[in-house]
Amino acid sequence: MLDFIFRNPTEILFGKGMIAKLDARVPKGAKTLLLYGGGSIKRNGVYEQVRSALGKRLVVEFGGIEPNPLYETCMKAVERVRQEDVRFILAVGGGSALDAAKFIAAAAVYKGTDPWDILRSCGSKVESALPLGTVLTLPATGSESNMGAVISRAATREKLPFMSRHVFPQFSVLDPQATFSLPARQVRNGIVDTFVHVTEQYVTYPAAAPLQDRLAESILQTLLEVGPKTLEKPDDYDARASLMWCATLGLNTLIGCGVPQDWATHMIGHELTAFYGLDHAQSLAVVLPGLWRRTLESKRAKLEQYGRRVFGVADAETAIQRTEDFFRSIGVATRLKDYGVDAQEAAGKLRSRFVERGMKVGENGDIDAGAVAEIIKERA
Repeated sequence: MLDFIFRNPTEILFGKGMIAKLDARVPKGAKTLLLYGGGSIKRNGVYEQVRSALGKRLVVEFGGIEPNPLYETCMKAVERVRQEDVRFILAVGGGSALDAAKFIAAAAVYKGTDPWDILRSCGSKVESALPLGTVLTLPATGSESNMGAVISRAATREKLPFMSRHVFPQFSVLDPQATFSLPARQVRNGIVDTFVHVTEQYVTYPAAAPLQDRLAESILQTLLEVGPKTLEKPDDYDARASLMWCATLGLNTLIGCGVPQDWATHMIGHELTAFYGLDHAQSLAVVLPGLWRRTLESKRAKLEQYGRRVFGVADAETAIQRTEDFFRSIGVATRLKDYGVDAQEAAGKLRSRFVERGMKVGENGDIDAGAVAEIIKERA
């Protein structure tokens, strides 16, 4: 097991009626930016609960955060924050609203000349940020309890991640009832996103970390069990609660402590989203099986362990196929043709992007532009 330091300062308020607890956590004397997406929180009752909990606080609202939050939109919010002298950010929604809040919190006090450098530097240029909290309505990204975010830029067709300890949420409210009205597509995406978050930290190579392995396996097994239930019975509180907790634990920095991590599927998937507009989880479902087949020998030991413990199968190849079958069984397609994307064209675009950035990804740093192109071609 590798050496590590674990630090996660986010307070989790989990369960029914927890939105009311905002009153004791959002600073009373600070003007607050209420950040949200397309307005679903006004249809499902969450908005009213949040505004009631905020009481007479001075609130500045900013809606319209996109499913893949755009830098251009976030910078409009940054201007509002500066103009209105906002001192606290409350993001209400899914991972996109939460990711946007993290970037806005950092960009609003950024001392450099170009806030895009926050993304170019993967967050290393962030020296401070406004405090923020979240109310989660879509379990998927784990952004409610980590220090990462991903922002897209329409002008350049880029999608880049950043991380900074300064953007950990101070608290996050997780009421499973707030997920009952989610469209099935978003629930499916959340299941896949969580699943791949876990495998990125688990399906690498043995690292003498049996507890970390079993923590990861337990999340994957739970997703296999409760994922379909959340789709069959949207108002099943217990299933939604389990899915919500899986998503949080899947990427709150805990299961990745002391073990090698991959993230190649995400880095490749980000480019598919940037170029073709695939949902984040759709891109992951396309890339993951191909990446595993490409790296079969270096990952064989963990893939075989994964197959035995999660699916009860004996070999790595079958484990990969069972994973792809699971994604398809919940309604998430796994081939580029399913999304109208030409694999040859996509391979060329991604090859150029990886060459341009000089990127090599994967736990061994050996997946270069050529390997990325071959993976994409295989996913036709």
